Order: sequence, then structure tokens, then C-alpha cells
Amino acid sequence: MISPFLVLAIGTCLTNSLVPEKEKDPKYWRDQAQQTLENALRLQNLNTNVAKNIIMFLGDGMGVSTVTAARILKGQLHHSPGEETSLEMDKFPFVALSKTYNTNAQVPDSAGTATAYLCGVKANEGTVGVSAATQRTQCNTTQGNEVTSILHWAKEAGKSVGVVTTTRVNHATPSAAYAHSADRDWYSDNEMPQEALSQGCKDIAYQLMHNIKDIEVIMGGGRKYMFPKNRTDVEHETDEKARGTRLDGLNLIDIWKSFKPRHKHSHYVWNRTELLNLDPATVDYLLGLFEPGDMQYELNRDNVTDPSLSEMVEMAIKILNKNPKGFFLLVEGGRIDHGHHEGKAKQALHEVVEMDRAIGQAGSMTSLQDTLTVVTADHSHVFTFGGYTPRGNSIFGLAPMVSDTDKKPFTAILYGNGPGYKVVGGERENVSMVDYAHNNYQAQSAVPLRHETHGGEDVAVFAKGPMAHLLHGVHEQNYIPHVMAYAACIGANRNHCASASLAGRPSPGPLLLLLALLPLGILF
Repeated sequence: MISPFLVLAIGTCLTNSLVPEKEKDPKYWRDQAQQTLENALRLQNLNTNVAKNIIMFLGDGMGVSTVTAARILKGQLHHSPGEETSLEMDKFPFVALSKTYNTNAQVPDSAGTATAYLCGVKANEGTVGVSAATQRTQCNTTQGNEVTSILHWAKEAGKSVGVVTTTRVNHATPSAAYAHSADRDWYSDNEMPQEALSQGCKDIAYQLMHNIKDIEVIMGGGRKYMFPKNRTDVEHETDEKARGTRLDGLNLIDIWKSFKPRHKHSHYVWNRTELLNLDPATVDYLLGLFEPGDMQYELNRDNVTDPSLSEMVEMAIKILNKNPKGFFLLVEGGRIDHGHHEGKAKQALHEVVEMDRAIGQAGSMTSLQDTLTVVTADHSHVFTFGGYTPRGNSIFGLAPMVSDTDKKPFTAILYGNGPGYKVVGGERENVSMVDYAHNNYQAQSAVPLRHETHGGEDVAVFAKGPMAHLLHGVHEQNYIPHVMAYAACIGANRNHCASASLAGRPSPGPLLLLLALLPLGILF
């Protein structure tokens, strides 16, 4: 057992030893502040170009405390204290806050929120691609209440579009881009009640293949929902849970292939090797399904069968970027959320670090002049870290003191509720007796629950590129796609684009001002 006094002594020692020499000089901090001020002043020259491309990164469950902890982890993975490290999203010049509540929920879920930030309208918990007039599980409240997404608007404008996720491609976040469902859990017809089937509602996997038939890139998990019930999975042959689920007998992979024009090159892949062997110059349509359900956590990922999120993003951009009219790409770091629900902070934070790599990858392949990139979350979690930890303390480590009540040590990371609640001998578990640095360690929680819950506080919105300054304060979550559409001159709000061009002509703002002044003779 670790002595509480030793923990405290180590913490004090770290506090003294981990202050870099340069930080002891006030000039270091003053120079840093002046440089930041100069950068801020340069931002007064706003980028009002038309966004040829839009990339949206969605960290599912990536609240502000998760962002901060992942920043520290990223730095510590590179052998630095971590606190001073910058995530790629930290470098974005504009930051806002998003109010995440659903129309019927103070603390939201990932379906109603996805409808907000993709379709531009707030919706009820558990529903995707429909307005708040649709009640969850009630198929007969769907018709007439469907709402379209920014992916749909981009496709109508002639852009290429893509969806990349680490969850199932028919999970809550991606499904709001193409589907209209009274229940987010209707992954295939196997999960639907007979009443909904008899009323004509279609499952989300079916809608993925039929609603927008020419989505250029689809990558993630979810193979089993595409195949007839009990069909053996190509990778997990002995796993009954990996078998096909469809009751209608359809093979949606074959249907996907049949919808593609003969003169186009369509590729279905199910493993990393096949994906990386593709020549993106010869790929018009790509469907990659790498797991029967959700993809593996990054820490557990098989380098042979499962690509990383950054590898999927790189291939997606190479394929989509061939369209001279540009593209819209939705990228979800979806298993951040799952790690938190399981109380496994290490899994969740490594998912954020991998998504940050993907953000950097996308940034290196695109230009600030014509690509609007938005990074945000759908909701937060009841995840926190504290305990007066010293600079450079392992983000997964112990606080430097013991509880002044039960005299036991505690980890810096804790959850408000979840599966980490443990009582041993009538008292709180002594964490010094367990491997709290294990990948699957479940951090202690205040309230016992099998699954930790979402948090209700605002989440951050990071933006860079054309019109990024429009994300600037505290916004309703449904405002986000309207900004992206405005920047790209797609969707309904295009009056400002009448005299603009995607070919780099003057941006709409100054040009419209010029046209407005001409009739008044002000310029002459």
C-alpha cells in the first residue's frame, strides 16, 4: 500500500521540480502575452471568403474538462508536463460555447443534439433528423416532420460529402446527417417494434443506403446491420453477436453497389489493409465498415484490421478533394462518449488525442483560405479532475493528499456518477490497492450507476477558416449548421452569395456593400 505521506511528499517535490527555468522569469509570460495580443489583433482582418470545403469534427461527449485533460495527456505522451501543451483545436482562432439541451431534456442525448448541429433545429431526446413534433418511438409522428442536414444541403449544391466515425455508421451522430427516425436505436429492422414496421418506418441502416444514394465516403463500424440475420461476420466468424441482424433478408452492401453508376469506381472495404491499399485517385465512392458494431478503442485497436481515425480522415479528404466544387465532411470521435459511460477515463482521453491527430491531419491537407473547420461536442459528461495536483502530475495519477474524512488517497480524475462507485468493507475503496493506471480502470464515482451519464453544461465550439468569426459567443447548438451553410453559400440562406464566386472572387460582404452604395452615388 502507498503511504499517504509519501504521496504528499512526492507531490511537493514535483511542485518544486517541474517549474521550467524560463517560467520563473516574468519576461517569459509578458512576451507570451504580447505575442498572443498581436495574433488577436491580426484577427481583426476577418476571413470572409466563401468556404469551398467544410469539415466538422464532433467529439461525442467531449466536454471542456475532457478537452483540458486530453491536452495534458497529449503533452505527457510527448514527455512534457502537459499543461502548457496545445491541442490542434486549441490553435483555432475563434471559440464559442454551445447550449446543448434538447427540446424535452435539460441534459441531452447524442441524437437530439446531432439533429441540432447538423440539421439546424433542436429536437427531442432520442430522435434523429426530425423536428420536436416527432415523439420518440412513435413512428406515426415522423411523416411531415423530417428535417434535412447540412450534408444534404452540400450534396444539393454539387459538393462531395463524407461521413467518418469510430462508432457504427448508423449511430446517433452520423445518422442525423442522412436519416429521419423516431428512435435512434432503430439500427436495423431487427431493433424496430412491429408497429413501427407496419406503419412504414424504415431502419437507419436502410435509410443510409436509400435516402442519399450518392454519399461519396462512408467509414466506420456497423457491418452487422447491413446483412441478413445470422449471416456470419467476415472477421469474427465464431462470435454470434457479430452476425447479421436484418429480418428483411437484404444485403445492403450489394444494394449500395447497385446504386453506383457503372462508369464510377466504387469500393467496399472491411479492414485497414484494404483501405490503405486504395489509390484515392481512382476511387469515386468508398464504403468502409471495419467492425460488426462500433470500432475498437484506439488503445485496443488492431493495426491490421482497424484503421485509426486519422487514417480514415486522410483517405476521405483525398477522395473528396477531387471535386472542384468542394466537399462537406463529418468526422466523429464517437468513442470518447463510450469511454466516459464506462467510467474508463483513460480510454476516453486517448480517443480525444487520436481525434486531435485527425484534426491536425485535416489541417495539413486543406487551406484556411477556402476551408471552414469546426470542432465541437454534442454534450459533456460528469467527468472532472482536481485535488490540487502539482504541475506535471500524471493525468491518471493520485491527488497529492488523502481525504481528510476517510483518510484514503484518491485519483485526480473522478466521475459524478457511474460504475466506478465501490465500497469495500463498508468504506470507500482504497485506490492505492488497485492499478489505477490500467487502460480499463474505472475511476471512482459519487453515485453508483451501471453507465455514467452525460453532463448538461455548455460545450466548446472551435472554428477556423472562412466566416469562422461568426462562432463567437454563447449560441444555441442549432446555430452551428447555419453558420457553416452561410460560409459555404449552400442551403436556404444564400442571398449574400449572389455576386460571389467559389473561384476566389471578392468575398460577399465587401462586394454587397459596393453594390449597395452605387445607386446612392456615394462613390462618385
